[in-house]
Amino acid sequence: MATLSADVLICGAGPAGLVLGNMLRAEGIRCLIVERQSRAHVEQRARAGFLAANSVRILTENGLADGLHANGLTHDTCAFRGDHGEFELKYSGLGRGEMHTVYPQQDLVRDLVKEFLDRGGEILFSTEVSEIDAEGASLLLGDGSRLTGQFVAGCDGQHGVSRRAVPARVYQRDHGISWFALLAEAGPSVSAVLYAMHPNGFAGHMARNATITRYYLQVPKDFDPRSWPDERIWDELRLRMRTDQYGPLRTGRFVERRIVHMTSHVMDPIQHASLFLAGDAASLISPSAAKGANLALMAAETLAKALAGQINLGDSVPLKSYSAEVLPRIWRAQEFSHWMINLLHSPSGNDDDAVFLRSLQRARLESLRDSRAHQDHFAENYVGI
Repeated sequence: MATLSADVLICGAGPAGLVLGNMLRAEGIRCLIVERQSRAHVEQRARAGFLAANSVRILTENGLADGLHANGLTHDTCAFRGDHGEFELKYSGLGRGEMHTVYPQQDLVRDLVKEFLDRGGEILFSTEVSEIDAEGASLLLGDGSRLTGQFVAGCDGQHGVSRRAVPARVYQRDHGISWFALLAEAGPSVSAVLYAMHPNGFAGHMARNATITRYYLQVPKDFDPRSWPDERIWDELRLRMRTDQYGPLRTGRFVERRIVHMTSHVMDPIQHASLFLAGDAASLISPSAAKGANLALMAAETLAKALAGQINLGDSVPLKSYSAEVLPRIWRAQEFSHWMINLLHSPSGNDDDAVFLRSLQRARLESLRDSRAHQDHFAENYVGI
């Protein structure tokens, strides 16, 4: 027979689930996190590292930012390089005057796991959830046992079981673009986040810290990440980043290679009965504007406050309006991400359509370079949500 396991059952020990769990524990709410991967895996998984001002606020206000403040690096400049030349935007002096804090996600997850356990929370690592009963607020585990609670939070990403338990319309778009994502044991070659446009395709440079840099290369959808040796990759990065004009790249061993397809989806609604979705379970956004983790933290904050209001105060209004509160932020982030995709990518070839779209891309870049109003709008959406 099922027994009451916790007030809130949380699927997934990523940033959304861990911030949610920590905030609930601070309110005295019993919560249990179930994670299909091992602790070592989630604490070593390299993902996004650019935290927006709102994310830093959430972590700081909830006592979750000691590591970030001790070891994070502020960042406020991006550069655009192409056949138009190069220009930089120091976005901390534009828009709302906000900047990013660079703190690798695996470091943040380690901090959040430790704090959650210190606050008396429990995490079941290496535990598969095979089914969610949203009506009964219960989880069926892979071993046949069942956990029950009052509410379930689905924070288990795009491939988890949570999103399948919500009867919702899913809005999807395949942008037809793929990135070869690389993590190199190499210090930054430029101080800015670099977006390089080239006839061969887009290339990106995003430093994670003084010794690790994230690189991206636009590749065909069927590209095999094992097909290029290291030197072939560095040659392509040098070509697309025009190092003959702007200076060399610092090289090192690649410690990660994977393919990222530019796809987007949004579920509506993101709640059903006792089940509420946050993070990539609710919406998947392309990495072109570093919004995924930041959307996840904001949703976690909203959900934590709503659940605490319901459980501790009997106020059901915020929980009922969770989807209405979170979805507009998701769509605004999706719109900016879609704009960034069109800014950074253009088709090859010399047919009329390709030339037309490349001309539009150049016009967008020139407007971003020359228009203060355009720059303010970019900065507000690049850092904020």
